[in-house]
Amino acid sequence: MPQTIKTRSGRVLVMPSDEEDAAITAAALSDPDNQPLTADQLSQFKRRPGRPAGSNKELVSLRLDTEVLETFRSTGSGWQTRINEVLKDWAKHH
Repeated sequence: MPQTIKTRSGRVLVMPSDEEDAAITAAALSDPDNQPLTADQLSQFKRRPGRPAGSNKELVSLRLDTEVLETFRSTGSGWQTRINEVLKDWAKHH
């Protein structure tokens, strides 16, 4: 059975077998125009904790009607941002 990893978002990733991984690595190393990144190069891409600099958001706890949450969640990823946009629009016009 293939090895799988479950992400924080709930997605399941199927990892390549040792043979598949060796074939992928060999193919990458054989391409002189697109060599794999070194460990030093990869280290510069480490994610920093927290929100990006300049983000002007604050974490709050807020109780909303189930109907409102279901409506926004049904629109897919980014539903919290859409709620924020609706509230900003309301605040601008009132």
